[in-house]
Amino acid sequence: MNRQFLSNVLVFAALMVSGFTYSTSVQAQDMLYGCDPFSSDTWGSILPSLEKKGVSFSADITQFYFGVLEGGLEETSRYAAHGDYVVNFDAGKLGIQDGLFLKIRAEHHLGESINDRTGAFLPAVMRADLPVRDSENIYVTNFLFTQFLSSRFAVFAGKLDTIDGDLNAYAHGRGKTQFSNVGFIINPVALRTIPYSTLGAGFTLLGQEGLPVFTYTLLNPTDTTRTTGLGELFEEGVAMSAELRLLTAFGGFPGHHLFGGTWSSREYAGLDQDPRILFPNVPISQESNSWSLYWNFDQALVTDCWNPAAHWGVFGRAGIADSDTNPISYFLSLGLGGKGLLNNRPNDSFGLGYFYSGTSGDIAPFIERLVGGIGDGQGIECFYRVQITENIYVTPDLQIVIPARDQVDTAYIAGLRALLTF
Repeated sequence: MNRQFLSNVLVFAALMVSGFTYSTSVQAQDMLYGCDPFSSDTWGSILPSLEKKGVSFSADITQFYFGVLEGGLEETSRYAAHGDYVVNFDAGKLGIQDGLFLKIRAEHHLGESINDRTGAFLPAVMRADLPVRDSENIYVTNFLFTQFLSSRFAVFAGKLDTIDGDLNAYAHGRGKTQFSNVGFIINPVALRTIPYSTLGAGFTLLGQEGLPVFTYTLLNPTDTTRTTGLGELFEEGVAMSAELRLLTAFGGFPGHHLFGGTWSSREYAGLDQDPRILFPNVPISQESNSWSLYWNFDQALVTDCWNPAAHWGVFGRAGIADSDTNPISYFLSLGLGGKGLLNNRPNDSFGLGYFYSGTSGDIAPFIERLVGGIGDGQGIECFYRVQITENIYVTPDLQIVIPARDQVDTAYIAGLRALLTF
C-alpha cells in the first residue's frame, strides 16, 4: 500500500473540508455584520431574477485525486480538476420565440490524470481529461438550439457534446455524480463512431418523465471540440445515432431499457486520439463505414415511499461493434447502484459494478506491434458519494482494473472526487 498516496488523500480531504468550513464561516460573519451575501445587489437575488427573465446559469468544479496503488504502468498519484459551465436561454421568456431554447456549455480541465498510468485502454477517471486531453484551454462543447413543436416533440441543431447519450439511472452521471470509469458512464462501443463534441441536428420525443423516449441525431463524424466545426462540416462523411428508451414497471418498481445504434460513413485508417478511450495512435487497414449496437437497463429493487428520489437497484450494459474499424468489438457490464441506501443519509449515493471489454481481433495485431500482446480488459469499481452540504459532495472511489495489455499487471486504483456546484 502506498502510504504517501493515503497521506495525500487525507490532506486533500482536509483541505476540501477546511475550505468549505471557511466559506460557511465567512457567510455567517457577513450576515452577522450586516453584509448579507444574498441581498439584492449580490448573486443570491441576481440569478433567480435572471432565471425568471429566461436566463439560467449553472457551474460546477470537480476535483480528482487518484492514485495507482499497485500494478499498472506506474505506481503514482495525481491531481486533476474539471470545470463545467452551462448557460440556458429561454427565448419564450425573453419575448423572442415560444418553445425556443439555447444551451451553451464551456468546459476545461487542469492538472494530470492517472489514466495513462493504469495501463488500461478505458480511462479510470474519464472526466479528468475532458474536453481535450492535451490542453487546459476552455472550449465551448455545446452551442445548441432546441425548438419545441409540442410539449413532447422537439428539433435541435448546433454544436453538441454526446456524453449525455446512453442514459442510465445508476450508471451515467457524466463522470461526476456516479461512477468515474468510462465503462460505467457510456457504452464504449459507440465512441469510435460518435465524436465527443461536434456539429449536428436531430429530433427528440419526450416521455411522461420529461426525459427522451426516442432521439435521432445526424452528426459531423469528426471531433471539433477545438473549433466551431463549420470549416470541416461533413468533409469526411456523416455519422448518425438513434436511441429508444422505454419505461418499465416490473414488480411495481421503476426501470428502463435503452436500445441504441450508431453508424458512420467515415473512412478509418488509424486509431484517433480520444480522451474517452486511450488506444495508441497506430495505423490500421483502411475501411469505410463503422457501426455499433448497444443496450442498457436499470431496474429499481427498493424504493422509499416517503422520498421518490431515494431508490436503488441493478443496471447493465451490452454492446457490439464493427470489429474491422472499432478496437472494442463487444462490451458487457453489470452492477448495483442507487441513492438513499442509509435512512439517515437520503442524498448519499453509491455504486458497485463490473465490466468486460472485448478487444477486436482484427485490430489487435496493429496495437501489438507497439505495446505487445493484447487480450480483453476487465474492471471493477465501487464508490460512495457523501453529501457534505447542499452544494458539496465528496466521493471515495476504489477500482481494480485488469488491462487488455498482457504485459501490464492488474492496477489497483483508489481516489477521492470532490464536486462543488454553484
